[in-house]
Amino acid sequence: MTAGTPAKAPPPRLPGDPPGGSRAVAMWSIGVAVYFLAVTYRTSLGVAGIEAAERFDVNASVLSTFSLLQLMVYAGMQIPVGLLVDRWGTRKVLSLGIVLFTTGQFGFALADSYPLALGCRALLGCGDAMTFISVLRLGARWFPARRGPLVAQLAGLIGMAGNLVTTLVLARVLAAFGWTPTFAGSALGGLLALLLVLSLLRDAPPGHQPDTAHHGQTGYVRRQIAAAWAEPGTRLGMWVHFTAQFPAMVFMLLWGLPFLVEAQGLDVGTAGILLTVVVLSNMVVGLVYGQTIARHHRARAPLALGTVGATALLWAVVLAWPGRAPTEVLVTLCLVLGACGPASMIGFDFARPANPPERQGTASGIVNMGGFTASMTTLLAIGVLLDLTGDDYRVAFSAVFVLQALGVSQVLRLRGRAQRRERERTVTSRVEAVHVPAQT
Repeated sequence: MTAGTPAKAPPPRLPGDPPGGSRAVAMWSIGVAVYFLAVTYRTSLGVAGIEAAERFDVNASVLSTFSLLQLMVYAGMQIPVGLLVDRWGTRKVLSLGIVLFTTGQFGFALADSYPLALGCRALLGCGDAMTFISVLRLGARWFPARRGPLVAQLAGLIGMAGNLVTTLVLARVLAAFGWTPTFAGSALGGLLALLLVLSLLRDAPPGHQPDTAHHGQTGYVRRQIAAAWAEPGTRLGMWVHFTAQFPAMVFMLLWGLPFLVEAQGLDVGTAGILLTVVVLSNMVVGLVYGQTIARHHRARAPLALGTVGATALLWAVVLAWPGRAPTEVLVTLCLVLGACGPASMIGFDFARPANPPERQGTASGIVNMGGFTASMTTLLAIGVLLDLTGDDYRVAFSAVFVLQALGVSQVLRLRGRAQRRERERTVTSRVEAVHVPAQT
């Protein structure tokens, strides 16, 4: 800046914009620690598949029911959890989630039959479903809106770190100490998390609590869902999440390892390294996307659609490759799949400015349901196609393109409408920021 040049005035703070600061970081850190713990519990079965098959005396197809059930419970709980977060607040919902997923993890440690273990995983999935939306709402209530994209991406990154810890640490603990000590010991983390939430966590800074005047009125649930769904930004966010998330989720949760081993001829160790590449790529790309969107809001749709396009291109190359694809191509595929999670998080960046604070949880629940619905559909479709074609992975994984085409068509249909609505809201908010005196 040269002498005599006036400093550029910062943009006016929008009405209700939280202050942020060190206390916001502390509150958000408690919430995201709970999410981290939930992810380690969610993915713990991924390193215990062989032991689980032996313990419960089930085959691989029956064992996959654990993952499918968790996804079904998680997806089905998203809108109810969003409503609960808006009505009860983050602290109460996170506390309930901790109780449920800790009970499920501890019960899984002691379960000696398949039905009992299945019930425990359903309970765990129910508690897990309460964490991410709560963390998103916590970030929206404690940080200024301009920090929202980065805060959300950081939450997703820390969740992926939980996945990495499961892979690198829990697997070794399981090998050293066995089933019951490993799962029961990990459940102790839930007790510590519950203590932190009950004693330290607060829903929002003083003076920034959302309006709860209408929560007890008749028809609240119906009006809350209808109002969130009526916003084009909410629907656009759901379809972005639907389209971007599921290719990596399906790959990591169930079908990636069989594809790499059976269709591409890799050994299990090499296939495991490639799955780790997906996780590491997710963490790096999440930081890049979060910083980019925080500085350039218009980059949201190009980043999301670009990631979907790159994913489709790499899958097409791998599936069309004569014989087995080269290792370099598979590594590139895994690097691109790592961007799917951060791209799906952009869906929340469309829904957040479209809804007032008292509706953030409901809108986030609608968005989050999109990706998990697509994941469940694709998990089942690939399994059915593998059975019908005699394990032809080329045909089975072509289901990815069908859901991507559906999602992209909806994103393109809603994109312009959502952006116009968002611009209208921004102009109105800035006018209010100038003309409405600050409350003391």
